[in-house]
Amino acid sequence: MQLDGLKQAPFNVTLMGALSGTLRYYRIAASDPYLYGASGHAFLMNVHSELCPSGPYCWNRQPAFALLRNVGLDITPLGYFDASSPPSERAAVERRLREALTLGAPCFLVNMEFQLVTGYDETGFLTAQPWPGHDFPPAHLTFGSWSELGDEIHLDFHIVDALPPLDRLATMTASLRHAVDLWRHPERHSRSPYSVGGGAYENWEAAVRAGEGGSHGNWWNGMVWSESRRMAGEYLTEVAPILPLEAEGLAAEYAAIGSLLQRASEKALADEPKLALLGEAHRREAACIDRIEALLPRLP
Repeated sequence: MQLDGLKQAPFNVTLMGALSGTLRYYRIAASDPYLYGASGHAFLMNVHSELCPSGPYCWNRQPAFALLRNVGLDITPLGYFDASSPPSERAAVERRLREALTLGAPCFLVNMEFQLVTGYDETGFLTAQPWPGHDFPPAHLTFGSWSELGDEIHLDFHIVDALPPLDRLATMTASLRHAVDLWRHPERHSRSPYSVGGGAYENWEAAVRAGEGGSHGNWWNGMVWSESRRMAGEYLTEVAPILPLEAEGLAAEYAAIGSLLQRASEKALADEPKLALLGEAHRREAACIDRIEALLPRLP
């Protein structure tokens, strides 16, 4: 069986790609920038001290999952599994996934990337591939063995149900409070050797100085976080009619930060201009957070 019309959007942030497809499947009227912004991902940046490409995946997702309820998505995590997980545990989670899918609820997994689980056949689960024309990640997960993952099994499964969305003003306010919390209280959202907020920029800049500016990690972090900041700009443009006038210009600032990070993602760019781009993005984002924090007392 396969859920009709469930498709993953080809975003660099594969979590958002999976959830965008889920919104369309449930016919919830929310744009992709609204999904990024309302979930808080538009304002997230999590960077490993050595610029490991795992930064976009290794952060505390629970606050984002709570915010996603405002958009109309209720996410139930089914636990973590690895190569040592016994057959009984694998069979139990597979049974829950099949039950949810049979009832019409989309599911997703994360193992290297986030992928929608769109259905199952007699041999295993059918899994969405985020980017057309790419063989990775695999399009199938064999029952019991999960053999397509090889030795790299560090796997989470989730079920997504639909809820009535919260009104846009309350949703926007919650997302902006979260944006400030990411910056002011990074310890709530990640842990060493990763950091979010200003610490993410500091990790990135230090790794470039240590010779990692031409790495795959530099490129992938740049691709993910630049996409998030561009979406932050589009989100703030979309909700501008319900923002105080003092917020004018914030959308353009986040769009500019996205462009700076996109340029910093280039492997061939020399360290000094890369550090200049990151430093400018860091300063501008810190100023944005100051402005958002000053707006919060005027929001419900």
